Amino acid sequence: MLLDIEIAQKTDIQFIENIAQQLGISPDFIENYGKYKAKLPLDLIDDAKIAHSNLILVTAISPTPAGEGKTTVSIGLAQAINKTGSKATVVLREPSLGPVFGIKGGAAGGGYSQVIPMDDINLHFTGDFAAVEKANNLLSALIDNNIQNKKNRLGIDPATVLWKRVIDMNDRSLRCIITGLGGASQGTPRETGFNITAASEVMAILCLSSDIADLKKRLGNIFVGYTFDKKAVYARDLKAEGAMATLLKEAIKPNLVQTIEGTPAIIHGGPFANIAQGTNSVIATKMGMSLSEYVVTEAGFGSDLGAEKFLDIKCRLSGLSPKAVVIVVTLRALRYHGGVRVAEASNANPEALKAGIVNLEKHIENIKAFGISPVVAINKFVTDTQEEIRFVTDFCNNLGVKAEVSEAWSRGGDGALSLAKTVIDTARKCKGTFTPLYPLDLSVEKKIETIAASMYGAKRVEYSAKARNDLKRIYDLGFDKLPVCIAKTQKSLSDNPLLIGRPKDFTFNISEIEIASGAGFIIPIAGGTMRMPGLPEEPAAEHINIDNNGMVSGLF
Repeated sequence: MLLDIEIAQKTDIQFIENIAQQLGISPDFIENYGKYKAKLPLDLIDDAKIAHSNLILVTAISPTPAGEGKTTVSIGLAQAINKTGSKATVVLREPSLGPVFGIKGGAAGGGYSQVIPMDDINLHFTGDFAAVEKANNLLSALIDNNIQNKKNRLGIDPATVLWKRVIDMNDRSLRCIITGLGGASQGTPRETGFNITAASEVMAILCLSSDIADLKKRLGNIFVGYTFDKKAVYARDLKAEGAMATLLKEAIKPNLVQTIEGTPAIIHGGPFANIAQGTNSVIATKMGMSLSEYVVTEAGFGSDLGAEKFLDIKCRLSGLSPKAVVIVVTLRALRYHGGVRVAEASNANPEALKAGIVNLEKHIENIKAFGISPVVAINKFVTDTQEEIRFVTDFCNNLGVKAEVSEAWSRGGDGALSLAKTVIDTARKCKGTFTPLYPLDLSVEKKIETIAASMYGAKRVEYSAKARNDLKRIYDLGFDKLPVCIAKTQKSLSDNPLLIGRPKDFTFNISEIEIASGAGFIIPIAGGTMRMPGLPEEPAAEHINIDNNGMVSGLF
């Protein structure tokens, strides 16, 4: 059996001009990055065409460490919709190098449902992550320069600075550091740290901005800290937004590539879903909808994370509303949630499946809470039995939800045709828009409690002393009307990664609350959620290589 990267490398890839022409774009309007990648100008976005397009959101149940194939299903679904005679584009996030070199080893789909050139997309791509990193770190440099300046123009109190530097790598040794050592000329010593680039507020801002002017405004609104006399300091006070936006002038443009079957693919932005909003940019989604009858997009991790944020933050901001939502499920994940160890979860186990299906039940309820009836996609593995598949299908039918088997990994678009027909039928029958979980004028605490109860199944929310102090700061600064973007583990519906299945009536613990005033949301952090991951004992990087002909291996 061929590896994912071997399948990708054996594919006859089309010149990017041909993919653009499928979307009705003249080659004169694209900005080529080599033969197979291009940037799309923002003036291709057309609100009139968006109104007639169908947005399809793909989410999932609570994943196993290996993931449940949400990207693979998304790509396969877009390929299948094209095979039905409709015009579809898949719109995805860009992979982060941290997970690529950590556990995942790649994030471009798999098998015969991939976006290509797979190795380019997984590595530096068109440099968007580097631009976000540089813009983020420019603000850090300006902050420290202002503190060091003898006149100290703003009087920033170093102890209150919340802004951190970023790097697109899993590196736990950078989580907590001290900068400015080496004497007075080397800067003012202070405790700080690094986040991974995908966790930068600049990434969240890039993915929520509508244009350059909006980008600059949001960058200027970044909250930095306080002066010694307790006045709030923003990036605009440092005159940082112009230079930061300049570094992002190319990164704000979506990237056009293709799937293995030649379906257009727009890939742009990459905020983490258990920290930020976990979906591609508003610009990319609107670009796809301006050019296609159907746009298939995904939101990171499960409905409790990516989908909730997609709907309550991204869609509320942009005015978009999905016509259908697909929940991806694997039988191995259901067995895992039924108590089977990860190493054994691929083996048939009807009893564990029956015990773990409550996790799927909760994710179905989560999507229904927004006024949407989802479609379930069973991402089929070769070890899955017909008996187990029938059980899941019948379970969904009893809940009034259609379930279809997807074999997109092994058969590409042909393996997702039944799913595509059901999704198209669902989209055509959609009469209205989704309903957000909460109005923005609720208190911060009530917003958090609403999400924790309705999406996670929590009975109560408890706040640490630090979180209580953070709440006071939020109210004092007037940010209490912003939506909330809860950061928590993706491994459980709760804040405890060990609670599998469908936890109920637990206490949800908020340890601290960060402000992302530029992005336009606040971030309650549950448990020990980290913004700088570490590498596993055997990182994927150990298996990635390149030969003398420039052929990459080890990405999967």
